[in-house]
Amino acid sequence: MPIGEREPRPEKVQAVAEIKELLESSTLVLTDYKGLDVKAISDLRAKLREAGSGYKVVKNNLLKLAAKETPAAELTEGLQGPTAILFTSDDPVAAAKVLDEFGKADKPVSVRSGIVDGQIMAPEQLSALAKIPPKQQLYAMVVGGLQGPITGLIGTLNQLTVQLVMTLQAVAKEKEAAA
Repeated sequence: MPIGEREPRPEKVQAVAEIKELLESSTLVLTDYKGLDVKAISDLRAKLREAGSGYKVVKNNLLKLAAKETPAAELTEGLQGPTAILFTSDDPVAAAKVLDEFGKADKPVSVRSGIVDGQIMAPEQLSALAKIPPKQQLYAMVVGGLQGPITGLIGTLNQLTVQLVMTLQAVAKEKEAAA
């Protein structure tokens, strides 16, 4: 160990390890929580937990240490002020919606940047993400889009069958009348 350097304290080593674990999430959003009191942060955490996400206040120097040699390293460049990480491996849209709605109802949370499925995103991109319908609604839209043509085909085939039966009945009546 070079002269003048100390052994890192165990609690700092553990904190860096915990942050590294958070950075493995598929979605990370760095926020500035300035202006939020403890109650507001607790409310935000509870809402995010319902959406399958988490929110952790971190020290910038520990975040920078944890982010070294990860895709999140780019997010930590020039990081200043109070920082918290929104993290989830579930639906990133649901987490973005919670953050957006919380900002409208309570005090806004300043979004700095984020990573969604390996893609670095600016604050305006993360805001746009909040406007996308949730995954379940998107699935329903796809199923509805697929179901429409199938329903139309079934209706057309059914109509053709009815017309064939009507034609056969008319032919049968003509033959009875002729006989």
